[in-house]
Amino acid sequence: MKEIKLRSAAKQEILDVTLQVAEVVRAGGVDEGFCHLFVPHTTAGLSINENADPDVKRDVLHALTKLVPEDGNFRHQEGNSPAHVKSVLTGSAVTLFIRAGRLDLGSWGGIYFCEFDGPRSRRLLVGGQGQDAQGRWIQF
Repeated sequence: MKEIKLRSAAKQEILDVTLQVAEVVRAGGVDEGFCHLFVPHTTAGLSINENADPDVKRDVLHALTKLVPEDGNFRHQEGNSPAHVKSVLTGSAVTLFIRAGRLDLGSWGGIYFCEFDGPRSRRLLVGGQGQDAQGRWIQF
């Protein structure tokens, strides 16, 4: 398993981590298999979505803020309940297939780390397994 260190710059922010994850996959040497991503934070999440248009990130944050407003009637004493709810909505893990040594994200797909309680230093855990080009079973 590998760890990608991230630093968010805003309270709510979506970071495109596609290239960092693709590099871990490339270095792992898996030709055909899968890659699993996990965010070990309860106020952040993951999403696979279009990364060709930067407005998608803004639109996703806008919609989540409308669904889960900051001024909701929350009881959690820490004051970050909206961030917890948004992380439940996005989820904390995704699994992707690796084909021909590359992440199979489709034509427009990208991997988004979703920060809901920043700015903070965060971790993204990446692991995978499958076969290399010679058919040997490996994991990273």
